[in-house]
Amino acid sequence: MRFIDPHIHMSSRTTDDYERMKAAGIVAVIEPAFWLGQPRTNIGSYIDYLSSIVGWERFRASQFGIRHYCTIGLNSKEANNEALAEAVMDILPRYLSKEGVVAVGEIGYDDGSALEDKYYRAQLALALEFDMLVMVHTPHRDKRAGTVRSMDVAVEMGMAPGRVVIDHNNEETVHDVLERGFWAGFTLYPNTKMGSERMVEIVRQYGSERIIVDSSADWGVSDPLAVPRTAQLMLERGIARQDVEATCYGNALAAYGQSGQMQESHWLAGEIVDQRGLFEGNTVLRGQEPRVGTLPESARPVAAVAIK
Repeated sequence: MRFIDPHIHMSSRTTDDYERMKAAGIVAVIEPAFWLGQPRTNIGSYIDYLSSIVGWERFRASQFGIRHYCTIGLNSKEANNEALAEAVMDILPRYLSKEGVVAVGEIGYDDGSALEDKYYRAQLALALEFDMLVMVHTPHRDKRAGTVRSMDVAVEMGMAPGRVVIDHNNEETVHDVLERGFWAGFTLYPNTKMGSERMVEIVRQYGSERIIVDSSADWGVSDPLAVPRTAQLMLERGIARQDVEATCYGNALAAYGQSGQMQESHWLAGEIVDQRGLFEGNTVLRGQEPRVGTLPESARPVAAVAIK
């Protein structure tokens, strides 16, 4: 069984994570631009960060046999710094046309301020201009109201629901999102937000149509194997294999494949890596012997039920 993690912040993760993810069957990831934890104070920080997720991180993932894509946007938290936000809006177009960029995101609301609304709308307009998908970050507080508002504004701005992934859903938002025709992403954290057991019950109740499982693993307490672990639990709890495959692989591919940037052929062509490669003169190996050719058995996908 193959997996896609369509929302994971790999710039915060280690090469050990890449190796574990590959061994667990993850073939592709999507890395959304997001808040670093430390507020950025100037546009140069943003330029370097966005450049890293379309460049270095894409290369780093390839060294472990994982296909890396990303989304580009101004996150909702930093939209409240108006001077920075204006500068970011000026540079976003240069990144939206880069190879491997599958959507504008993650964008939306945090506190629901007027500035967040201004720049959410501005980025929706940018997505329409560039004919791109959108990944929406829904707020952690007043989630249902913020989620409904996010959808209302997206439709008002002219976005087709099928071109928008509403992420960070839970039990109180899933019905509204699915009923209106949006894609429903679920962030699975070990101790907070959604957990794997709750995710199983959502799939049991709603089925698998337009439901997407992701980890959102970042610099905080999180699990880069959340997608395969949840797939394993689904199978153990009697969820049909086709529903597991849809929520943990097929739906992400169907949604973000609309971008034209993400195609199954990218990883079905073979698991060949060449770790002799360099990026700006740098390697990920730190003196280790480079692997060239087919990945060793220990780094190949395994059945979901074998993941521990």
